[in-house]
Amino acid sequence: MRTSSNPVFKNLPRQEGVGGYANFGSGTAGAVQLGKQQQYGEYGQQYGQPYQQGPATRTMTIDDVVTKTGITLAVLTVAAIASYALSTANPSLAPLFVIGGGIIGLVLVLVATFGNKMDNPAIVLSYAAFEGLFLGALSLMFTDVTFGGVGGSALIGQAVLGTFGVFFGMLVVYKTGAIRVTPRFTRMLIGAMVGVLVLMVGNLVASFFTDGGFGLRDGGPLAIVFSLVCIAIAAFSFLLDFDAADQLIRAQAPEKAAWGVALGLTITLVWLYIEILRLLTYFQRD
Repeated sequence: MRTSSNPVFKNLPRQEGVGGYANFGSGTAGAVQLGKQQQYGEYGQQYGQPYQQGPATRTMTIDDVVTKTGITLAVLTVAAIASYALSTANPSLAPLFVIGGGIIGLVLVLVATFGNKMDNPAIVLSYAAFEGLFLGALSLMFTDVTFGGVGGSALIGQAVLGTFGVFFGMLVVYKTGAIRVTPRFTRMLIGAMVGVLVLMVGNLVASFFTDGGFGLRDGGPLAIVFSLVCIAIAAFSFLLDFDAADQLIRAQAPEKAAWGVALGLTITLVWLYIEILRLLTYFQRD
């Protein structure tokens, strides 16, 4: 069974005979049969069967993925701009937006993941709104001297460009098959993510007792290397996300399943943006 590093893409169906990658958004995607019994929310099916559609249900296409992802990112962007502007005018709001938006966003992701509600547009767009509050205020805290940040708003623009540059670069890598999404590749990437998460938590706990913890986030050489590793893992996880979206298209999932794809891609984009912005602030301090 192949699973994604992104929690909302876990346990998606895998087709047989495709060699580990597919042409994301291929016009013939719906013709491929399922390879194993898997489950995606309410769409769990038996071995060898595509998703069964109701009489009024349209199957998911690449256009649905693009549209839903665009809407989700638009909501996140508007919320982030509002959060940044409000925090700039009143710096005391920034910590509230970071803590409140981050916690609520995490809760919504957990509800979507474990409650099989990845295709619920209300949850997805609510996540985008609260994550936008978190992201806008966090960006200000990283780059504004009021919070000890460096670089100013120009650094935010560079991080945004870098994030989408990596995204489109990995999309090209996926479509050309330069890196094949195999079970071994997936296991290695998920293992790397678990290792990074353990280090993050360990560094946080250590920071309570020692200034800077293990030095993974203090801007030094070790912190730069760690951020580069995080960026690489986030970038490669896009391959799993693209492949997981392809599985849904090939399995003729209902159109509303595209909201789950949008949620997964947005989570990965947010993680990548934060890591790139953090890395850029390290270079500014040097």
